[in-house]
Amino acid sequence: MFDPTVFDNLKVAIENYAYDLDNLDSTIRITHRVDRLEMAVMSRLFALRFTLGDSSELSAELQLEASLKDLASELLAVEGENPACTLRLFFHMPIENVDRQCAQVETIIQDIWQPDEPPVQTLSFGYGQQIPQYLNTIELAFHRKINEDQMEDVPELLEHMVKTLSALVTVSEV
Repeated sequence: MFDPTVFDNLKVAIENYAYDLDNLDSTIRITHRVDRLEMAVMSRLFALRFTLGDSSELSAELQLEASLKDLASELLAVEGENPACTLRLFFHMPIENVDRQCAQVETIIQDIWQPDEPPVQTLSFGYGQQIPQYLNTIELAFHRKINEDQMEDVPELLEHMVKTLSALVTVSEV
Protein backbone atom coordinates (compact mmCIF):
# COMPACT_ATOMS: atom_id res chain seq x y z
CA MET A 1 0.00 0.00 0.00
CA PHE A 2 1.14 3.54 -0.79
CA ASP A 3 2.22 5.55 2.22
CA PRO A 4 2.12 9.27 1.31
CA THR A 5 5.16 11.37 2.07
CA VAL A 6 5.21 14.65 3.97
CA PHE A 7 5.40 16.34 0.56
CA ASP A 8 2.24 14.54 -0.63
CA ASN A 9 0.29 15.36 2.52
CA LEU A 10 1.26 19.05 2.46
CA LYS A 11 0.52 19.27 -1.26
CA VAL A 12 -2.98 17.85 -0.76
CA ALA A 13 -3.69 20.20 2.16
CA ILE A 14 -2.57 23.21 0.11
CA GLU A 15 -4.55 22.10 -2.95
CA ASN A 16 -7.72 21.47 -0.94
CA TYR A 17 -7.73 24.88 0.70
CA ALA A 18 -6.64 26.75 -2.44
CA TYR A 19 -9.28 25.10 -4.62
CA ASP A 20 -11.92 25.87 -1.97
CA LEU A 21 -10.90 29.54 -2.19
CA ASP A 22 -11.19 29.27 -5.98
CA ASN A 23 -14.27 27.11 -6.55
CA LEU A 24 -16.38 27.66 -3.44
CA ASP A 25 -15.51 31.17 -2.26
CA SER A 26 -14.39 32.72 -5.58
CA THR A 27 -11.79 34.67 -3.58
CA ILE A 28 -8.99 33.64 -5.91
CA ARG A 29 -8.63 32.22 -9.40
CA ILE A 30 -5.98 29.54 -9.85
CA THR A 31 -4.17 30.24 -13.11
CA HIS A 32 -1.28 27.77 -13.11
CA ARG A 33 -0.42 24.48 -11.43
CA VAL A 34 2.77 22.41 -11.47
CA ASP A 35 3.23 18.94 -9.97
CA ARG A 36 6.64 17.75 -11.07
CA LEU A 37 8.92 14.82 -10.36
CA GLU A 38 12.37 15.90 -11.50
CA MET A 39 13.96 12.65 -12.61
CA ALA A 40 17.47 14.07 -13.08
CA VAL A 41 17.86 14.91 -9.39
CA MET A 42 14.92 12.91 -7.99
CA SER A 43 13.16 15.87 -6.41
CA ARG A 44 9.53 16.96 -6.23
CA LEU A 45 8.05 20.38 -6.92
CA PHE A 46 4.49 21.53 -6.46
CA ALA A 47 3.49 25.08 -7.40
CA LEU A 48 0.21 26.96 -7.54
CA ARG A 49 -0.20 30.43 -9.00
CA PHE A 50 -3.35 32.46 -8.45
CA THR A 51 -4.84 35.91 -8.84
CA LEU A 52 -7.59 37.79 -7.03
CA GLY A 53 -10.84 37.26 -8.90
CA ASP A 54 -10.51 38.47 -12.47
CA SER A 55 -7.36 40.52 -11.87
CA SER A 56 -4.56 39.08 -13.96
CA GLU A 57 -1.87 41.74 -13.47
CA LEU A 58 -0.94 40.65 -9.95
CA SER A 59 -0.40 37.04 -8.97
CA ALA A 60 0.81 34.98 -6.05
CA GLU A 61 2.69 31.72 -6.31
CA LEU A 62 3.39 29.08 -3.71
CA GLN A 63 6.18 26.53 -4.27
CA LEU A 64 6.63 23.40 -2.19
CA GLU A 65 9.82 21.42 -2.81
CA ALA A 66 11.28 18.15 -1.56
CA SER A 67 14.85 17.25 -2.46
CA LEU A 68 16.23 13.75 -2.90
CA LYS A 69 17.68 13.98 0.61
CA ASP A 70 14.29 15.02 2.03
CA LEU A 71 12.46 12.19 0.28
CA ALA A 72 15.10 9.53 0.96
CA SER A 73 15.41 10.33 4.66
CA GLU A 74 11.66 9.86 5.00
CA LEU A 75 11.26 6.77 2.82
CA LEU A 76 14.28 5.07 4.40
CA ALA A 77 13.30 6.24 7.91
CA VAL A 78 16.78 7.64 8.55
CA GLU A 79 17.27 8.01 12.28
CA GLY A 80 17.72 11.59 13.46
CA GLU A 81 16.28 13.09 10.26
CA ASN A 82 13.04 15.05 10.36
CA PRO A 83 11.24 14.77 6.99
CA ALA A 84 10.28 18.22 5.73
CA CYS A 85 9.84 20.39 2.64
CA THR A 86 11.01 23.80 1.50
CA LEU A 87 8.33 26.48 1.09
CA ARG A 88 8.84 29.59 -1.03
CA LEU A 89 6.33 32.30 -1.91
CA PHE A 90 6.39 34.64 -4.89
CA PHE A 91 4.30 37.66 -5.81
CA HIS A 92 4.38 38.97 -9.38
CA MET A 93 3.29 42.50 -10.30
CA PRO A 94 3.94 45.20 -12.89
CA ILE A 95 5.52 48.44 -11.72
CA GLU A 96 6.61 51.66 -13.41
CA ASN A 97 8.20 53.73 -10.63
CA VAL A 98 10.92 51.43 -9.32
CA ASP A 99 12.13 53.44 -6.32
CA ARG A 100 8.72 54.35 -4.95
CA GLN A 101 6.82 51.15 -5.68
CA CYS A 102 9.58 48.74 -4.58
CA ALA A 103 9.81 50.59 -1.26
CA GLN A 104 6.03 50.32 -0.86
CA VAL A 105 6.14 46.61 -1.68
CA GLU A 106 8.83 46.01 0.93
CA THR A 107 6.78 47.86 3.57
CA ILE A 108 3.67 45.80 2.76
CA ILE A 109 5.55 42.50 2.91
CA GLN A 110 7.24 43.49 6.20
CA ASP A 111 3.90 44.54 7.75
CA ILE A 112 2.01 41.38 6.75
CA TRP A 113 4.70 38.68 7.01
CA GLN A 114 7.29 40.15 9.40
CA PRO A 115 10.03 38.03 7.80
CA ASP A 116 13.48 37.56 9.31
CA GLU A 117 15.02 38.94 6.12
CA PRO A 118 13.56 41.44 3.66
CA PRO A 119 11.92 40.03 0.53
CA VAL A 120 14.01 39.77 -2.61
CA GLN A 121 12.58 41.88 -5.42
CA THR A 122 13.78 41.01 -8.91
CA LEU A 123 12.91 43.39 -11.74
CA SER A 124 12.72 42.45 -15.42
CA PHE A 125 11.49 44.18 -18.54
CA GLY A 126 10.98 43.52 -22.20
CA TYR A 127 13.61 45.10 -24.41
CA GLY A 128 12.17 47.65 -26.82
CA GLN A 129 8.97 48.38 -24.91
CA GLN A 130 7.60 51.81 -25.85
CA ILE A 131 6.30 52.44 -22.34
CA PRO A 132 8.81 51.16 -19.79
CA GLN A 133 7.14 48.77 -17.40
CA TYR A 134 8.90 46.32 -15.13
CA LEU A 135 7.77 42.96 -13.82
CA ASN A 136 8.56 42.82 -10.11
CA THR A 137 8.95 39.27 -8.80
CA ILE A 138 8.94 39.36 -5.01
CA GLU A 139 10.34 36.27 -3.30
CA LEU A 140 9.65 35.45 0.31
CA ALA A 141 11.79 32.57 1.55
CA PHE A 142 11.58 30.84 4.90
CA HIS A 143 14.73 29.69 6.68
CA ARG A 144 13.19 26.54 8.06
CA LYS A 145 11.50 23.64 6.38
CA ILE A 146 7.88 22.71 6.99
CA ASN A 147 6.32 19.36 7.73
CA GLU A 148 2.98 17.92 8.79
CA ASP A 149 3.21 19.76 12.11
CA GLN A 150 2.44 22.95 10.15
CA MET A 151 -0.56 21.43 8.32
CA GLU A 152 -2.96 23.53 10.42
CA ASP A 153 -1.15 26.68 9.24
CA VAL A 154 -2.08 26.14 5.57
CA PRO A 155 -5.34 28.17 5.71
CA GLU A 156 -3.58 31.07 7.44
CA LEU A 157 -0.70 30.90 4.95
CA LEU A 158 -3.05 31.17 1.98
CA GLU A 159 -5.10 33.89 3.68
CA HIS A 160 -1.89 35.88 4.21
CA MET A 161 -1.10 35.45 0.52
CA VAL A 162 -4.57 36.77 -0.41
CA LYS A 163 -4.14 39.67 2.03
CA THR A 164 -0.75 40.46 0.46
CA LEU A 165 -2.21 40.45 -3.06
CA SER A 166 -5.01 42.78 -1.91
CA ALA A 167 -2.45 45.16 -0.41
CA LEU A 168 -0.21 45.02 -3.49
CA VAL A 169 -3.16 46.13 -5.65
CA THR A 170 -2.88 49.56 -3.99
CA VAL A 171 0.78 49.80 -5.07
CA SER A 172 0.07 48.89 -8.68
CA GLU A 173 -2.78 51.42 -8.90
CA VAL A 174 -0.56 54.34 -7.88
